[in-house]
Amino acid sequence: MAGSQQVLVLEPQYELKFRGPFTDVVTTYLKLTNPTSHDVCFKIKTNMPRRYCVRPNGGIIDAGASISVLVMLQPFDYDPNEKTKHRFMVLSMILYDRNDIESSWKYAKPEDLMDTKLRCTHEMPFQNQDCEHEVDIYHTVVSSTSSLKAEHTGLPKSAVTWTDDGERKNIMEEYKRLQLDVQNQREENKQIRESDGLRRRKLAGAVPSSNMVASKEPGLSNRVLAFCVLVFVMGVIIGKLLL
Repeated sequence: MAGSQQVLVLEPQYELKFRGPFTDVVTTYLKLTNPTSHDVCFKIKTNMPRRYCVRPNGGIIDAGASISVLVMLQPFDYDPNEKTKHRFMVLSMILYDRNDIESSWKYAKPEDLMDTKLRCTHEMPFQNQDCEHEVDIYHTVVSSTSSLKAEHTGLPKSAVTWTDDGERKNIMEEYKRLQLDVQNQREENKQIRESDGLRRRKLAGAVPSSNMVASKEPGLSNRVLAFCVLVFVMGVIIGKLLL
């Protein structure tokens, strides 16, 4: 489509990343910089116009100036197995007449137009970390139990095996209970993030400036604290079972 090389500098250059959860509006930013000595007009288009809201979706960037574009993804049912085919295109053109932008677009020659395409990615920030934490808890329980049994029996750690089915059953039941506690903590953090997302959506509608910065994901410190507490509780339970 474009006849000339894009003069605008895009940040990011190749893709727009949206981090869930996607139960509320998720925002990201696209910075456009005009390094030339001419004014440049631009338009932003997408192949999924019902899914996204872009502010501003067009305008003029003065020579040597920059502008931040707010891109908002509407809530949807996230499927990690679905490949995202959402795309954006930044269309631009050197502007010689600021008084009649519409005519400039309408009568622009193909060789005067420049475009850059960006793909979209959707990802859940804590999805992999949750699985890793649960696996870490399980291995910590097994390792701690083997060490305690080795010290109690005087056998090498490698020689210790699970011979007491009742003991194993008690440990696994406690492990499942702790998994449920982790899930409850995760749901609580989700509610906190949803409340924060609602507040950010209101702020985004009121202050769409270049200085807006996405707030940090809440609940991270609570998750780390919950992980430490779970490991400590498991150690106490295991100690009691071995006495």
